[in-house]
Amino acid sequence: MHLLTIFREGAEPSRARLGDGVYPIGSGERCRIRLPAPGVSERHAILALRGDSATIEDMRSETGTRLNAVPVDKPTPVLPTTPVTIGPYTLVVSPVPAAAPTEPAVESPKAESPKAGSPKVPDRGIDPPGPRTRGPADDSAAAIRRDVKRQIHAELVERLDIKRLAASRVEPAELRRRAQETVAAILAETADRLPAGLDPARLGKEILDEALGLGPLEELLADDSVSEIMVNGAERVYVERHGRLERTDLRFTDDASVMAVVERIVSPLGRRVDESQPYVDARLPDGSRVNVVIHPLSLVGPCVTIRKFASRQLFDRDLVAFGTLTRGMADFLRACVLLRKNIVVSGGTGSGKTTLLNVLSNYLPDDERILTIEDAAELRLAQPHLVRLEARPPNIEGRGAVTIRDLVRNALRMRPDRIIVGECRGGEALDMLQAMNTGHDGSLTTVHANAPRDVVSRLETMVMMSGLDLPSRAIREQIASAIDLVVHESRFPDGSRKVVAISEVTGLEGQQVVMQDLFVYEQTGIGADGRVAGRFVPTGAVPAFFGEFAVRGIPLDVSVFSPPAKP
Repeated sequence: MHLLTIFREGAEPSRARLGDGVYPIGSGERCRIRLPAPGVSERHAILALRGDSATIEDMRSETGTRLNAVPVDKPTPVLPTTPVTIGPYTLVVSPVPAAAPTEPAVESPKAESPKAGSPKVPDRGIDPPGPRTRGPADDSAAAIRRDVKRQIHAELVERLDIKRLAASRVEPAELRRRAQETVAAILAETADRLPAGLDPARLGKEILDEALGLGPLEELLADDSVSEIMVNGAERVYVERHGRLERTDLRFTDDASVMAVVERIVSPLGRRVDESQPYVDARLPDGSRVNVVIHPLSLVGPCVTIRKFASRQLFDRDLVAFGTLTRGMADFLRACVLLRKNIVVSGGTGSGKTTLLNVLSNYLPDDERILTIEDAAELRLAQPHLVRLEARPPNIEGRGAVTIRDLVRNALRMRPDRIIVGECRGGEALDMLQAMNTGHDGSLTTVHANAPRDVVSRLETMVMMSGLDLPSRAIREQIASAIDLVVHESRFPDGSRKVVAISEVTGLEGQQVVMQDLFVYEQTGIGADGRVAGRFVPTGAVPAFFGEFAVRGIPLDVSVFSPPAKP
């Protein structure tokens, strides 16, 4: 522990007790020892404390740093009571004896009534160690670690112009090699001043990830148990594991670091996010979905939400093992895809619609031409004859946008056997229904809805968003004629996802689209372990098109629709 005393002419000295760590000194808001005055650079010097020793290093400031009136040009030991001069301030660092009486960790400087002509004393000459905003998982060690990372990262940027190298199209492997060498050199030069307990190898990896990769997110993206990542500003990072939310102890250095990661995600996709376009949808190279919201819409800092894709492709057997549906339900859906039935997968946010759509897509024959249309391409299909289309947002001038609806219209001219729309959320629903009704059977899409029967009203509303003044009956006729099956999925409180209903659209009676449930999930309660208890039950209804399976030579036993015997 050390006692830091700050003197300035015309002001009462201010004192603070400082533990081991690295303390940036300067006039900038981010400096832990803040000296706001002319002659003090934004990032002027660094004071490193370890045990009973202290060193000072000038950070190429404009006016320099002096130790006992001698300019400091390299890390220099500071002896007890030796004055350090920075601009109009004089700093004295002295070890605190172990038996010294307890003092406040930080004593804020008190303003003295200044004499005439004397400079006004700043309200605060020194900030408390650590970040200004502390989360529940924060502590002094984390604060010290962040400061060290920030300083080394700044030094890396000074020595290696990463943005210029990236713009000059240096190979990523070469860029990372140069950055690794530079970080290793910086760590070697500062090894004797690093706080105790910091692992230089791990510290170097974190700095490289933040400079060239996705920072703290790299660790979470590599963790297969994490299904979703939520960044609420630099200080708060949450994840979803096994359907439950939990806060991590990971954090970014600052909001600028978060924005640097965001730029690395959206720039390769030709997308942008700034104050004029403060939100964006994007994807990672593995197909994981990314949403970003920044200031001025977000008041807590940049918010990043990443919906991770599984590290391996999932199949129906995986969903059966997870308890998402039964083997009989999976066999029925497979037969419906082969029979070229139009299927809508519905559910709420995070219920697993895209995952189920991917699984259904695995059933598509390899000899068909398949077109996928998405806002951000995230479907992963293995068929050889696959064309992937992705919508494009407007440019900085607000022009050049290509919507899902534009792509659906164009897809009809591309001789598709199957059209898969990642999600219908607007006027493209009309074009999708028309495609299903004009010979493009076997199409698949997803829709947000709370129940299978809500899908009809949601589609009707989206068709009205197309701008065409169509009567409700005409829209419902289109829906009843185009949609064969609605597969509804839900996420339960324990985090599990289940197909709660498979419903057939049987036609139109009067003004009402008629549906019948073929399979439903009956919840019976909550187990002692907090898991949902229930069972999948065939309702006994047989789809009206069941006879077509035999005609097309698709095997399906009618017993899958038989309800279980009553006890």
